Amino acid sequence: VQLQASGGGLVQAGGSLRLSCVASGRTYSSSAMGWFRQAPGKEREFVASISWTGMSTYYADSVKGRFTISRDNAKSTVYLQMNSLKPEDTAVYYCAARTSRNIRSAGEADYWGQGTQVTVSS
Repeated sequence: VQLQASGGGLVQAGGSLRLSCVASGRTYSSSAMGWFRQAPGKEREFVASISWTGMSTYYADSVKGRFTISRDNAKSTVYLQMNSLKPEDTAVYYCAARTSRNIRSAGEADYWGQGTQVTVSS
């Protein structure tokens, strides 16, 4: 699976962004997909994930109620809708895939996208 993330940018606190990750490869539809982020000087952390069926979603406590992950298997794309953004959401966001039902940690990822920068100004 190859992953191409996009949609990052600069936004004011309280604003919204939608990230997209387009996947190519035969195993996409049977892969769990996730979003992770990494701020300068910090480890890569889990943000959200969605099962390969799309029936199950998981979120980090820090983004619950503000971010929504979804997938469109017909377009081989996973989305991360980010609302009510905060300065602490500033990071490089990465999409990841795991050829399994779920993905909950960076160590479980089989494939990574290249990352897209999200900057939230106060």
